Amino acid sequence: MIRVLLVDDEALVRSGLRMILEAAGDIAIVAEARDGHEAVEAARRHKPDVVLMDVRMPGRDGLSAAEEVTALPQPPKVVMLTTFDMDEYVHAALRAGAVGFLLKDTPPRDLAEAVRIVTAGNAMLSPAITRKLISSFAQRGHSQAQQARQRLAVLTDRELDVARAVGRGLSNAEIARELDMAETTVKAHVSRALAKLGLSNRVQAALLVHDAGLT
Repeated sequence: MIRVLLVDDEALVRSGLRMILEAAGDIAIVAEARDGHEAVEAARRHKPDVVLMDVRMPGRDGLSAAEEVTALPQPPKVVMLTTFDMDEYVHAALRAGAVGFLLKDTPPRDLAEAVRIVTAGNAMLSPAITRKLISSFAQRGHSQAQQARQRLAVLTDRELDVARAVGRGLSNAEIARELDMAETTVKAHVSRALAKLGLSNRVQAALLVHDAGLT
C-alpha cells in the first residue's frame, strides 16, 4: 500500500483527492495538512511515501515546505499540485526537490498513476508542463550550458550515458534495455551520478542534463 500525505488549504480539494486516490485500491491517505507548516510536521510524524502538495497556500507555501520535506532523512517523494502552470513555479518546485508537478485538472486515473510512478522512483510531469520546460531550456544561454557541462564532467562515460537517458525521461527499465545493461546496474549508475553531482533526485539530474543541452 502506498502511503500518501495530502496538503492543500481547501478542505473540499483534500476531500476530492482522498476520494480519488483511495478508490485506486493500492493507495492509503495517512494524513492531511492545510499549509506548509503542517505539511512538514505531518511528513515527520507519518513518514508517507508520497506527498501531494499544493503550491500556493496561505501562511507557508508549498515550495518552501517541499524543500524542507525533501531534506528529511529517507524523504518522501513530493509531487506539487496547482491550478497554475507558470514557469517560475515549475522551476522552483523541481529545484526544491519535487519529483512531479501536476495540474489540478489532471484526470483521476492519471493522478493515481502519477503516485505509482513517483513511488517507483520515476519523475512525473503533466505533458503541458513538460513542453514548457523543454521550450524554456531551449532558450537558455551558452554560458549556462557550459557551466552545466562542466558539472557533468565528473561523471564517467557510462554514468553520462545514463544521465542523458534520465534527461530524456526514461525509467530505469527503459534505460537498461536501451543501454543493454542490468536494471540494478542502471540504479547503481544513477545513485553514483547523483552523489557526484550533489543532487537529491533524478529530476534535478534531468534538469542539469537539459541545461547542458545533452538531450
